[in-house]
Amino acid sequence: MEENKWKKTALLVIDMQNDFILPGGSMHVAGGQSVIPAVKKAVAIARERGALIVWVVREHDPSGRDVEYFRRHLYGVGKERPVSKGTKGAELVEGLVIEEGDYKLEKTRMSAFFATHLHLLLQSVGITDIVVVGVQTPNCIRQTVFDAVALDYRSVTVLTDATAAASPEVHEANLFDMKNVGVATPTLLEWCR
Repeated sequence: MEENKWKKTALLVIDMQNDFILPGGSMHVAGGQSVIPAVKKAVAIARERGALIVWVVREHDPSGRDVEYFRRHLYGVGKERPVSKGTKGAELVEGLVIEEGDYKLEKTRMSAFFATHLHLLLQSVGITDIVVVGVQTPNCIRQTVFDAVALDYRSVTVLTDATAAASPEVHEANLFDMKNVGVATPTLLEWCR
């Protein structure tokens, strides 16, 4: 029974890329670096238990033509061009590695479900339970989680100490909102049990 549960679980690792995590990154999330060890541990546990690992990454055309309107000013010649395809900023932070059997999903908006084939992929392999780690709690984490709830996944979980925001207050406020729509919010240690 336990093994069967993990075969129906997907761990979504969201935006653990250099531009979001490293100090000086063009989209730096202040709490991002602190969750790297917990994200690594969550990935290791999910792999060990046989869950599907989906690496959700933001990757944009360097011209910015696939970026949200409110961010287009960051793209173009001589601009920062955050998480542009093929750049160091778009790569996963050191120590996080996509392995055989994992899945890489590129997105251009906050939700991992918006204008991607994520839902179709998860349905096709029988996923009913979603666990989310990464950054940033009020944006990509929250949007993905709310879409997963709307799509009727049996359980949606956010690991509180393997996700981060620009400040602890913002992180906690968003976890509170997610919990109010039925999302489980355990720590990594609680989830491991």
